[in-house]
Amino acid sequence: MIQPRLARRLRLGLAAGAAALVLGGTAAAQAPGKSPAGDGQSLFDGATLGSWQPTKFARGGGVSIQDGQIVLEVGGALSGITWAGPALPTAGYELTLDAMRIDGSDFFAGITFPVGDEFCSLILGGWGGQTVGLSSLNGRDASENDTSQSIEFTSGRWYAVRLRVTTAKIEAWLDGRQIITQPLAGVSLSTRIEVEPSKPLGIASYRTKAALKNLRLKRI
Repeated sequence: MIQPRLARRLRLGLAAGAAALVLGGTAAAQAPGKSPAGDGQSLFDGATLGSWQPTKFARGGGVSIQDGQIVLEVGGALSGITWAGPALPTAGYELTLDAMRIDGSDFFAGITFPVGDEFCSLILGGWGGQTVGLSSLNGRDASENDTSQSIEFTSGRWYAVRLRVTTAKIEAWLDGRQIITQPLAGVSLSTRIEVEPSKPLGIASYRTKAALKNLRLKRI
């Protein structure tokens, strides 16, 4: 027969274990796309643009901070932000962020990034809303080269984006699923002239209202 004091200890132990399981499960089940704390360098504090500045696009839409997000308003064509802070790596890095199309029907995240001495863009939802790919490879943009693919995006939904650049290849993931693996050997990289103001690192939308958060960069 279990003594009353021992039985009480057993009940308390079981309750504590159950609470730990619940809390552990909650911590593990982070919001979709949220970068783990301490995973590299934060590029956005959730309150100010910091080292970002509105990209100098002709007829560009406004840029504001709302509810911990960077919001890109619809412009005449492109709207976006460009990094104006300390120099960032040009290879051996991962860039992660969450992006959402709020309104519109074209790309909500055109990420222009350095690759060694060159630059390239990852386009999410271009050419009418579904085209994904790298712009440009050997002079061919995201609608024309081998990375081109069609993905249906839902407005009002966050998408977790991970971009990895090494000296050997460019890789990209969307919500944890790898969507691009592009070797760099024998390939020339460039950007479309429209996104030149996004260099050295920038994120743009095209005639689309978009939101960005959880921007981080990690050296690998």
